[in-house]
Amino acid sequence: MEEKIITDGKYRYIEIGEGTPIIILHGLMGGLSNFHGVTDYFPTKGYKVLVPELPIYDMPMLKTNVKQFAKFLESFIEYKELKDVILLGNSLGGHIGLLHTKMYPKMVKALVITGSSGLYESAMGDGYPRRGDYEFIKKKAENVFYDPAVATKEIVDEVFATVNDRKKIVKTLAIAKSAIRHNMANDLPTMKTPTCIIWGKNDGVTPPDVAKLFHELLPDSDLFWIDKCGHAPMMEHPKEFNEILDAWLEKKGF
Repeated sequence: MEEKIITDGKYRYIEIGEGTPIIILHGLMGGLSNFHGVTDYFPTKGYKVLVPELPIYDMPMLKTNVKQFAKFLESFIEYKELKDVILLGNSLGGHIGLLHTKMYPKMVKALVITGSSGLYESAMGDGYPRRGDYEFIKKKAENVFYDPAVATKEIVDEVFATVNDRKKIVKTLAIAKSAIRHNMANDLPTMKTPTCIIWGKNDGVTPPDVAKLFHELLPDSDLFWIDKCGHAPMMEHPKEFNEILDAWLEKKGF
């Protein structure tokens, strides 16, 4: 993202626009969760868009889990003195948004999840990660999308650097295990927050059945599909993603 990153105490974030706050929560491999389309579009519609950098690789090992990230998010919301926030999360970010909403329901006006973990994920795949094997990592990155061309060299390089950084890969695996442990199937039926589920029809990481299950379990949810789309709809089809979300927010009066 070319937008200016603000460093404020322990927080690093992007902030654009004025109005109802939309907080974007990125996934595990930051480069795979590029929300440029959202950060360009929604400030023009009367929303303040914030993208905090989640401390995925900065927490002590014992605190490297989904719950601690949800607590970090709450501390960011309090620090920024925000109320009635809309949380928008992709992949791990969706899971953090879901858990935060369960823990602090009064803070969240609406939730948007796309390719979210929390019920099921195969993100780690078979034999992942193979350090030092660039072609293998490239293939893994391409598999995240319906169109492999979306996995630019820049994205592949970023993932490759992550899996070849021993500290980061240990944390990555700890988070993946935490996400699997923190299954939310029993929590979702009690969560009344209006939720917009936007899913790629061709998501191979969190397959379409996962979206259907989220929709079944969340009492106040709407499910939307994007065709020819993988695990990161906001990146692969930003225009369609924005149109779906904008229409949903308008319908709900948010």
